[in-house]
Amino acid sequence: MNTDKQTILLSVTGLSPQVVTETLYALHRQGMGMPARIHILTTAEGGQRARLTLINDGWLQRFYDDYRLPQPEFSEDYIHILQQDDGRPLQDIRSQEDNQAMADGITEWIRKLTAESDVALHVSIAGGRKTMGFYAGYALSLYGRDQDRLSHVLVSPDFESHPQFYYPTPYAQIIYGNDPTRKPLDSQKAEVMLADIPFVRLRHGLDDALLQGRSSFSQSVQRAQQALGPASLEIDLDRRRMVAQGVAITLRPADLAFYAWLIQRQLNGQPLPSCPSEGAPEPEYARQYLRHYQAITGELGGSDRTIEALQQGMGKSFFEQRKSRVNSQLKKALQQADHPYLIRAVGRRPRTRYEIRLEAEQIFYEEL
Repeated sequence: MNTDKQTILLSVTGLSPQVVTETLYALHRQGMGMPARIHILTTAEGGQRARLTLINDGWLQRFYDDYRLPQPEFSEDYIHILQQDDGRPLQDIRSQEDNQAMADGITEWIRKLTAESDVALHVSIAGGRKTMGFYAGYALSLYGRDQDRLSHVLVSPDFESHPQFYYPTPYAQIIYGNDPTRKPLDSQKAEVMLADIPFVRLRHGLDDALLQGRSSFSQSVQRAQQALGPASLEIDLDRRRMVAQGVAITLRPADLAFYAWLIQRQLNGQPLPSCPSEGAPEPEYARQYLRHYQAITGELGGSDRTIEALQQGMGKSFFEQRKSRVNSQLKKALQQADHPYLIRAVGRRPRTRYEIRLEAEQIFYEEL
């Protein structure tokens, strides 16, 4: 993790707000950077417990006083209650609707916090229901950057989930066992450690719209799957569109015909085309291209300007304009997933040729 960046601790909690102070203790004990800001994501009941114990009862203040540490930015405003779609506080996760609302809320908070380029996000999944931890970890996998981390806190058995235990104190403090024996325990003797959880960073698979604007958990997963899944292309001249990586892209007839022409040549095993030289149009290129163009527009359809431009053959400006327009549309529609579909130059001038880096088995296009 980049120690030059301020750290934000995002803790997912349920009915045991102690995981916040336990995590802070483990960070301090293990000599790691302390957070400059703390956020808590929880349910309505969890939020009330966090407020009453960490703030009103002063457990967070006690921890920082006991270990003489500078306090982070934290207040009741940083305890965030997950909400239903209609804005009602989420009481618990009891239904599919609750589960979806929780997933979307956690995803949105992690998206927002990872949008802050000058901070490192530390997500703790020690508290809350298992599904809360799962979604927090998965959301961080989708949006996390190199400087972000994921962790779980481990507490010795006698003290784990004990309502009177918040962290190992630097002095003796007696509490009583949370079991029928009620044996005396010294908080000073508790063992607490932080376990880092490795995660795969898939952020590069999300397009700018998901990185910059609100998105549901399922939308984020779907777009990452599209970007990271195997490349596939379908050209549908009847609908005047292509489908790349599961995304439908509508192109102008002249541009779609150009792309279809290049794909057809590759499927037929023809040599990769080169851009015509200035003042030396290619009649064969024009003839092949017009077959695709007229399959889209009809024999009498389409713009006369396109047909007239090819009367003497396909010229340099026509080739370059079509290539540029198609690549621009692909980049806009596919974002980070555009690489296999772009029209790319191969070789050095004057022997530069152009290809689309897809294999025949990745392409669905009925030959004309």
